[in-house]
Amino acid sequence: MKFLVSQLAYFLSEGEVRRNVRALVQYLIFLAAVIALYTVLFHVIMVRVEGQDHSWLTGLYWVLVVMSTLGLGDITFQTDIGRLFSLIVLLSGILLLLVLLPFVFIRFFYAPWLEARIRMRAPREVPANMTGHVLICAWDSIAPGLVERLKVHQIPYVVLEPDAAKAGAMHDDGIQVVAGDIESVAAYRSVHVERARLVFANAEDTTNTNIVLTVREIAPQVPIASLVMSLDSIDVLELSGANHVLPLSQRLGEQLANRVNAGHARCHVVGRYLDLLVAEFPVHNTPLRGRTLRETRLREYTQTSIVGVWERGRLVPAYADLRLSEYSVPVVLGTTRQIAKLDELLVIYDANESPVVVLGGGKVGRAAARSLKRQGIPVHLVEKNRDLRDRIGDAADQLFIGDAADRDVLARAGLDHAPSVLLTTHDDATNIYLAVYCRRLKPDVRLVSRITHEKNMEAVLRAGADFVLSYASLGVDSLMSILLGSDLVVLGEGINLFHMKVPDPFVGRTLAESGIGARTGLNVIGIQRDGHVDTAVGADQRLAAGNQLVMLGSREQRAALVEMIAGATR
Repeated sequence: MKFLVSQLAYFLSEGEVRRNVRALVQYLIFLAAVIALYTVLFHVIMVRVEGQDHSWLTGLYWVLVVMSTLGLGDITFQTDIGRLFSLIVLLSGILLLLVLLPFVFIRFFYAPWLEARIRMRAPREVPANMTGHVLICAWDSIAPGLVERLKVHQIPYVVLEPDAAKAGAMHDDGIQVVAGDIESVAAYRSVHVERARLVFANAEDTTNTNIVLTVREIAPQVPIASLVMSLDSIDVLELSGANHVLPLSQRLGEQLANRVNAGHARCHVVGRYLDLLVAEFPVHNTPLRGRTLRETRLREYTQTSIVGVWERGRLVPAYADLRLSEYSVPVVLGTTRQIAKLDELLVIYDANESPVVVLGGGKVGRAAARSLKRQGIPVHLVEKNRDLRDRIGDAADQLFIGDAADRDVLARAGLDHAPSVLLTTHDDATNIYLAVYCRRLKPDVRLVSRITHEKNMEAVLRAGADFVLSYASLGVDSLMSILLGSDLVVLGEGINLFHMKVPDPFVGRTLAESGIGARTGLNVIGIQRDGHVDTAVGADQRLAAGNQLVMLGSREQRAALVEMIAGATR
């Protein structure tokens, strides 16, 4: 009873709710007035026209029976005037009682009451002993993936959500959330920001600046990572106190540019793990195509290790008998010197000096074009919106204004000779369509695409893309590298490089006996000992206590490994 009273008190305390209740009461008063009028008219017609005498209660009873369409038939009019009155009462009853009353009740009372209950369910503070957590300031496209990764690493988190109703719904979905204004000092005190491991400011640039200043007022030493949409805002956020400013649109364009085939064949370094570089190189137009990994003898010549192979957008494990196709892109690990030696072997192959075609002149497209130009690669950019001409400026060697779905526009942009095409529009459906179109027009071109929503990754791969990367996954990888103190390694959408201490159930077993690869699909690419990684790992490699397994795989595969370890320890 006390809970119900508290709910009603909270419900009626809001100004909008009080206005809704007033509207409902006004309608009920109007309905009561109509019923009273019909009751009076019933008596007038019954006495003066029908010659019958009934009590006032009987009149009210008749009006309600007719308006509600029950139609018991125990009291009826015999004259046309009476029957016309009955029709008016019946039709108005259908409208006022059966249509408008439920709508008004739900709209002005029931729905707001349910919403108020949801808002009440949203926590207003975190547990008093919470510490070492990541504070996420908005539930954007990056947040869901970040939460999944934090759970895998068993790092606590909390999301700050200003909309109490949305916070209540998130709480019901199992998300650790607190309802509070992201620009309020009280809200940050309620989530113990001074004990946080990291604050992630992921709203608009102006709001992020306010978030940073507010957090710095309470917690001067807490690390803050902030997104930034405009490059001009980087200095402002850094001066406000942000430790890490992430221009993700810029970085996404640069990462996509690193995946093109252009000029001579060469390694593209995509990250670093301890003292080793992680790199990729195309097999296209090199003597390696058609050979198995064993037959390439790259380890013998360069001491690098192939740890995986991209095949049309999918990373497959590297095994000795895997045959490289025209479109294979091996992933290698090696020192700086070893990668340079591999570059020396590749540089004489796949010479194509034709411009790379970039479709889309937004922030990502412009960043990709500028990155390619810095590498000395010519760029042709296609953009439909003429208003972006000034923003594109000298980002590309040549700009083509027109629809990328127009074959003539693509022909003028040089698709027939282009080694690679970058799909950088912000609309996934457009990128999927353009992937199909470009693949049909030039089957051997390398297609590199961005996506906005991870759920569309399979669709764009089916459409023909060779490499896919999303804004959200790049954001998650960037934040996890900050949290874990490691270098950023961006392999591709959904694929991560990570390490884990050899689990106790697997100590003393060989890699094959552990079943890690067979049961989870993870690719164990090395064993880390004393700060160094041994990549010469075979199925008969015996796992020792204290060593670290270095693996490649998806979040789902890693979750399967955690589940497998939990099952083995029961």
